[in-house]
Amino acid sequence: MSSRIRQLFESRKSPVLSVFYTAGFPRLNDTGLIAKYLADAGADMIEIGIPFSDPVADGPVIQSSNKVALDGGMNVKLLLQQVSEIRKQVSVPIVLMGYLNPVLQYGMEQFCRDAAAAGVDGLILPDMPMSEFVGGYDEVFRKYHLANTFLIAPTTSEERIREIDAATDGFIYAVSASSTTGAKSGFSQEQEAYFSRLKSMNLRNPWLIGFGISDRQAFLTAATYAQGAIIGSAFIQAIASHTHLEQDIRRFVAGIKD
Repeated sequence: MSSRIRQLFESRKSPVLSVFYTAGFPRLNDTGLIAKYLADAGADMIEIGIPFSDPVADGPVIQSSNKVALDGGMNVKLLLQQVSEIRKQVSVPIVLMGYLNPVLQYGMEQFCRDAAAAGVDGLILPDMPMSEFVGGYDEVFRKYHLANTFLIAPTTSEERIREIDAATDGFIYAVSASSTTGAKSGFSQEQEAYFSRLKSMNLRNPWLIGFGISDRQAFLTAATYAQGAIIGSAFIQAIASHTHLEQDIRRFVAGIKD
């Protein structure tokens, strides 16, 4: 596992805030600035989305950011170059999240090697089958000290969750609802029962709740069950029409954490 991810969860004294945004959005060269401003503002982990033309698990906000980024010229090679520059200024864990197709086109081993060299700590590839990872790609991930994060959902069986926990080296991404990404307000009783069930399983890995976290109250509620939460769509909305990127990011993070 990445030492940065391990250290984050082992040393945390407050809920972990991981913030997701799409590389190359709102503008092609904003990727590095956003990462620096997030880290300076107090985000604990940064998730950078690899733009893809068919992001099926994502709602309209992230889908739109993918299109803007791709139209602006973002690609995997440029993203890794940008991360390499980000790593010179940012010490928090950096995770890349995206779909399997662009990674396979790049070449799995070459991608892992170049990502690790750029300073990436882990990957989240939601459409990568666990059967392909275990006994296959897991050796490549270990070789380059990259954590792999699987997603679980309210419909995931306990047996499957245990399998994912055993195969995970880093943290688990608990999707709050069986739907696409998007900012929503509050959690239902069913969702909180699901979080409670996960908490009672005493998983080997730390886990974060994502999808639908949009404000401080949802973040704090998630943190009563998990080690923290992931915010994506609400943050992308906040920077989509920014007037002053650094101030807007500082205000956003402060509004969640303080």
